[in-house]
Amino acid sequence: MTTTAATATAATAATTATTATTAGQATARTAAEGPTGTRTRVGPVPVLWLALLATPLAAGANAPVLILPDMARSLGVSASTAGWLVAAYAWAMAVGTPLMAGLLRRRGLKAALRSAGTLLVVGTLLVAASPWLPLTLAGRATQAAGGAGLAAVAMSLAGSARRMGVISAGFGILGASGPLLGAQLSQAVSWRLSLSVSVIAILAVPAVSRYATAPPATPQGRFDARGAALLAALATGLVLLPHAPAVALGVAILTAALLTLHIRRRPDGFVPAALIRKPLFLGSALLALGLSGSYFTLLFSVPRLLADRAGWDVATAGTGQLVALLTGSALSWLLAAASARMSRAAVRSVLVGVGALAAATAVFASWGPLLLVATMGGVFAATGSNAVLSMHAASSAPDPQRPTAIGLFALCYQLGGAFGPAIATALVLAA
Repeated sequence: MTTTAATATAATAATTATTATTAGQATARTAAEGPTGTRTRVGPVPVLWLALLATPLAAGANAPVLILPDMARSLGVSASTAGWLVAAYAWAMAVGTPLMAGLLRRRGLKAALRSAGTLLVVGTLLVAASPWLPLTLAGRATQAAGGAGLAAVAMSLAGSARRMGVISAGFGILGASGPLLGAQLSQAVSWRLSLSVSVIAILAVPAVSRYATAPPATPQGRFDARGAALLAALATGLVLLPHAPAVALGVAILTAALLTLHIRRRPDGFVPAALIRKPLFLGSALLALGLSGSYFTLLFSVPRLLADRAGWDVATAGTGQLVALLTGSALSWLLAAASARMSRAAVRSVLVGVGALAAATAVFASWGPLLLVATMGGVFAATGSNAVLSMHAASSAPDPQRPTAIGLFALCYQLGGAFGPAIATALVLAA
């Protein structure tokens, strides 16, 4: 992972203040005076700024859940057609994360922040003003790509599992609160405001730029456009599997084969061969995919199970699930904070054990509180894996490739979010 602890220097004629060293971080908060007399901060980015940069993406993703009928009426389409606004956001998140991480790797921090922030603002303006579904879809996708880029920057600057735990817990908390927040904003103002909540991440961009001490872009050869395009096509096929299984499966199989051949021809390209052959990276990414998929399956299944097995009404089930999600997300930070004192095997045992127990509880439990415990365990395992396993994945890569490792890891995690609802539909919702 890109370390947030690298020592930064100001522009020419700058003088650098004293640097403190702490547990693997080579800079502390110091100030350097530039040629114009302005002072720039040097040191690791405060984690709350990173959380603000990354986590509004989750609220934006879930904001439409309860207001799809309102959106459909406003746009003059059916509710199922309006559901593509959710799918477009998920697709752009999955595709945009590795692409924006590649931009961070090649062009450096400021270019990535500028590009991602611009995409987020432009997408939000399109959503706010568009009277037609196609243009609104384009705006949602642009929003998501920008938000994914900011999240990739934040994850690359986290630097430790404890700090990554704050970001990951924030994802869980804002993701859980997103539907209720979206409904309240829609009722008070407009559904368009509900779809614009992710733009508040732009407030963190100046602060992150001021504090961040990420290494400069890595000098590289010609950009591997073919590798990037094939990875984007593969991610597209996988994300669309729940919506158009036959076509999406064909696209995914074909692009996976072509990408494999391309990686053999260009092992140092957009998807580095050495990285994906590392057992630590591959194991971390696949485990995160599995735990994410399990969590999102529970997220969509448990409300129906609470109604069918425990007789809970919609309001009671929704309130109970919200409390469970918030609690599990907050508890995942404790695992992230403790992971530095635990072996990798112990951390993975906790994640797999809690995730498996949550899934088993959902299968067999008929008592409402137990089903909520299953939801809490699922979000704990998923957000905990995002915090801790992302650090494991990043540590398997050399410094220049750490943004790429983070981007590919995040892609796997987000694919779980695409598969989970489809699994829930097949096993529970369609019954």
